[in-house]
Amino acid sequence: MTTPDATASPAVRARGLTKVYGEGAAAVHALAGVDVDFHAGAFTAIMGPSGSGKSTLMHLLAGLDTVTSGTVHLGDTELTKLDDDALTLLRRHRIGFVFQSFNLLPMFTAEQNILLPLELAGHKVDREWFDTLVETLALRERLDHRPSELSGGQQQRVAIARALIARPEVVFADEPTGNLDSRSGAEVLSFLRRSVRELGRTVIMVTHDPAAAAYADRVVLIADGRIAGQIDDPTPESVLAGLDALRSLETPVQGPVR
Repeated sequence: MTTPDATASPAVRARGLTKVYGEGAAAVHALAGVDVDFHAGAFTAIMGPSGSGKSTLMHLLAGLDTVTSGTVHLGDTELTKLDDDALTLLRRHRIGFVFQSFNLLPMFTAEQNILLPLELAGHKVDREWFDTLVETLALRERLDHRPSELSGGQQQRVAIARALIARPEVVFADEPTGNLDSRSGAEVLSFLRRSVRELGRTVIMVTHDPAAAAYADRVVLIADGRIAGQIDDPTPESVLAGLDALRSLETPVQGPVR
């Protein structure tokens, strides 16, 4: 397991985070005062029942959606104070994304898809880092292939390389194995874990799968828009037990989860 430095500032932190959709009687409180820290150099999974707010939490942490109240910090930068242009630049330079649907450009080769974030940011390619990613993700023989010529697992590995190529501070993964078979999913999760242990990245993943969550160093549980606890050194069994406990939990944990 990765052991975060207890004295270091978290890579991402949220305080008093709320998100309300709609108004009046139709208002839906997706998040209701979330306090949570995500350690640098660690792999954290976010889990909870359907409708618990886990995807909303990720979108707010990544600056993909606006908060109703509260604050989100990426390192020392408060995302909740940034305008749209500043958020776009921050996401381009400091955050990586891996999504369930891969989101690769079909007309580009694997190599072109991987390098796209650098082109958009106007950065030169660090070939040593590129080669490290390609070797770690076993993509050397697939670089000239287009997405339609790749398996689902290979496409997701290309997406992971794309997320890491700009050396972001944090990689957000939203159900990254949702469209994969069990073998391909296990490969992708292993690569995400290796990116933390061997490449020094910080990964925050939303998943509904206890087996996927067990690849993480820690699982943060969410229920009814509130943090409901955490599981360190998770196993599929401990995650399942934690999710079962949420069904009978009347009062979620109060105070920040760190």
